[in-house]
Amino acid sequence: MGPTKEVEEIPVYMFMGFLESGKTEFISFTLAQPYFQIKGKTLLIVCEEGENEYDAALLKKSRTELELIEEEADFTPENLTALEKKHKPERIIIEYNGMWNYKNAKLPWYWKIEQQITTIDGSTFPMYYTNMRSLLAEMIRKSEMIIINRCDTVKDQLNTYKRNIKAVNASADVIFEDANGEIDEILEEDLPYDLKQDVIVLDNEGYGIWYLDAMDHLERYVGKKLQFVAMVLKPENFPKGYFVPGRMAMTCCAEDMAFLGYACQYEGADSLKQKEWVKVTATVAREYWEDYKGEGPILHAISVEKTKAPKEEVISFS
Repeated sequence: MGPTKEVEEIPVYMFMGFLESGKTEFISFTLAQPYFQIKGKTLLIVCEEGENEYDAALLKKSRTELELIEEEADFTPENLTALEKKHKPERIIIEYNGMWNYKNAKLPWYWKIEQQITTIDGSTFPMYYTNMRSLLAEMIRKSEMIIINRCDTVKDQLNTYKRNIKAVNASADVIFEDANGEIDEILEEDLPYDLKQDVIVLDNEGYGIWYLDAMDHLERYVGKKLQFVAMVLKPENFPKGYFVPGRMAMTCCAEDMAFLGYACQYEGADSLKQKEWVKVTATVAREYWEDYKGEGPILHAISVEKTKAPKEEVISFS
């Protein structure tokens, strides 16, 4: 038996979003860019037909072959492989149907997702977030970039939108656009606490907002003192003298919970019990931490006192 031929990975670009969220416009814009005018064919797999159609001249110029899959049951590795064998593309773009559960999506094993982008219509975001939150969360969860367009009439809501998204995918880049293009400066964070206080006291709402804001704007907090009530988490193999004070948060729905907390240096960490409640007063620093794969927020405890569990143990970003 002769040697088997190694199968080359094919790069896949996933575009997520509900109908009329701007997926087609964004993909068309991408195909028209000089950096995308590269060698070989592009296979564009469209899973729903919206109001906007792809321009035939653009598809021809960009050497893009379009195929339509209208039924979720037909979105299978076997059918996808058949389309790839038919066109022999160098890369694949998938405009996924927002009403299909992304949890169920299966690609051929050698298709590698290079980038996943979700587009959202800012004017309808509250409706989808309220009524179809689990579907929306599945799109957002693995997307590197979230583009919220048509924000002209909802600019006072952008901070809330961003927090809702970051609660599901803290590492995603969130970009807002209005009719004039990208909004360069998102509104200054409408923080529910005063950064000028000697000690910034975080309540339930404040803790969640601080946790997310510290990822994007750590410079606001370095050197400042915080005080908050938290649950103790002591991960296995954590360095001696460190623990994680944090809160459970409902990031999407009751079944979708996450523990939000940053590493905290505390000499008495060994004496703390798993899941006990404490009141933490600490200063914030920017330091290297292996889990961050770089620098990030690290707390240095000034005091850690045992306390009662808060009335609402789980925080929410709704």
